Amino acid sequence: MLYTHKASCHCGGVQLGLILLDGLVDLRRCDCSMCRRRGAVVASVSLDSIHILKGTDKLSQYQFNTFTAKHFFCKICGIYTHHQRRSNPEQFGVNVACIEGVNPYDLGEIPVMDGINHPADRYDSEFN
Repeated sequence: MLYTHKASCHCGGVQLGLILLDGLVDLRRCDCSMCRRRGAVVASVSLDSIHILKGTDKLSQYQFNTFTAKHFFCKICGIYTHHQRRSNPEQFGVNVACIEGVNPYDLGEIPVMDGINHPADRYDSEFN
């Protein structure tokens, strides 16, 4: 398979192949309880546009609240690499800072999505 970009966690234990034919699409930050703490800029890709090239055994998954989104982190270095989206489970959100050759600080103003008031939330006081 021909990948347009590669991404990795900090230690290199997890490596992803990405197909980004349209470049970085739907750049955003989110202010939900999870995203607010990690502070990542993410881009959207379809489920078939991301492939784990190395380190499936090093990925840890975290879910909370509605248990729709699946957040993936490297067990070794702790870096968030990607997540299956809650608002569109047919897409992954990819941590732009993990993509080779991309510096999120060079991207300018990034919109912030209102994840605090997501319509699917259970409004569990533990997470808000």
